Amino acid sequence: MVKGMRFEMNPLSLHKQNHVFVKFAVSFLLLGLGFRLFVSDSIRYSPVVEETHPLSEKTESPQEVSFPAQTPVSIDFPRKEEPVSVHFPGKENQTSQNVTVKCDIFSGDWIPDPSGPIYTNESCHVMEDHQNCMRNGRPDSGFLYWRWNPRDCELPKFDSAKFLDLMRDKSWAFIGDSISRNHVQSLLCILSQVEQAVEVYHDEEYRSKIWHFPSHNFTLSVIWTPFLIKAAIFEDINGVSTSEIQLHLDELDEKWTDQYKSFDYAIIAGGKWFLKTAIYYENKTVVGCHHCPGKNLTELGFEFAYRKALRLLLNFITSSGHKAFVFFRTTTPDHFENGEWFSGGTCNRTVPFKEGEVDMKDVDAVMRNIELEEYEKAAAIGSEKGVTLKLLDTTHLSLLRPDAHPGPYRQFQPFAKDKNAKVQNDCLHWCLPGPIDSWNDLVLETLVNG
Repeated sequence: MVKGMRFEMNPLSLHKQNHVFVKFAVSFLLLGLGFRLFVSDSIRYSPVVEETHPLSEKTESPQEVSFPAQTPVSIDFPRKEEPVSVHFPGKENQTSQNVTVKCDIFSGDWIPDPSGPIYTNESCHVMEDHQNCMRNGRPDSGFLYWRWNPRDCELPKFDSAKFLDLMRDKSWAFIGDSISRNHVQSLLCILSQVEQAVEVYHDEEYRSKIWHFPSHNFTLSVIWTPFLIKAAIFEDINGVSTSEIQLHLDELDEKWTDQYKSFDYAIIAGGKWFLKTAIYYENKTVVGCHHCPGKNLTELGFEFAYRKALRLLLNFITSSGHKAFVFFRTTTPDHFENGEWFSGGTCNRTVPFKEGEVDMKDVDAVMRNIELEEYEKAAAIGSEKGVTLKLLDTTHLSLLRPDAHPGPYRQFQPFAKDKNAKVQNDCLHWCLPGPIDSWNDLVLETLVNG
């Protein structure tokens, strides 16, 4: 029988129990810590990650992208000529300072320029009498003190030394009508401040010419071909016709095509002559006409002929195998008011138009639309074939300058004998110096910066 029970703790037994407890507790803590680290690392290094691209427009939670100030980001698209738009989510109203934004150099305003032109009619000796307005007695000179200013960038003034260096051992041609001749005179006047050109050729009527710059072995030509396609023309230098123009819509003018492959650069333009009365031929057979009442021919309109001519011209350039640098210049508006050149039209304004003050004439708008449509198709084809085809879009900036035509001062001192004399006005070509000088600023800027 058990009389009583004593529970005694043996010191050695207690020590053993405590040791076991401590080992258990430490093991439990280590196990917990290991589990926590395992879970955390599993989340951190999970192979399934939802990628959010900083340039994606579909990102729902945009991340702010910042670059260290000392490491500017250069975005280079060497084969893309158009301005590049880069989208940073959340930054729609900001422009990265590291992205160069190209502007439209053909969109802008004429602004006052107190410095005036870089040449005068006294320092340049190659301008034709019809464009030498100051010598011919024009009394005002305000038209000389404006410059073209694109809205979103600076347009440098023409650098003659830079241009001539670029043209060393090269050949350049201006191909078109008398506006092209007006343009080449402007370029010659500007370049003459660095080097005088030597005339080495002219045709019988002095309409086509060739100059040479000996120090740079640079050849500059102007080829008078008002339609760019084959034409029989029966009018004198004052525009008086004795018969309708015979225009072959399926044949280019060999006057320029035979020389084309010798040119490294060219500016080609047409337009105004297509408004004249003409009989149209294809396959050497009459197919219609423009403005020929009483001829019993189908009225096809100048639009039909102009599109045909441009398509033929641009196809020749893109398929010739010659990789020249070609500018296609758009049509030049005239500023005849109260009549046309043959019916007493004048241009007596003395300041440029501001944006919105003038609308383009219907015929000019039609021509320009045809030009843009045909150019865009040709430029796409040319880029695939290694042909550089650029648009020299001078139409709008020229439309804003009614003040800078020769007007009555295409003739020498027209009012010297009679202040009320009725004389023919020129409201199409440009005085030299004049706004046409800015066309060369645009040309050089395109050559240098694309």
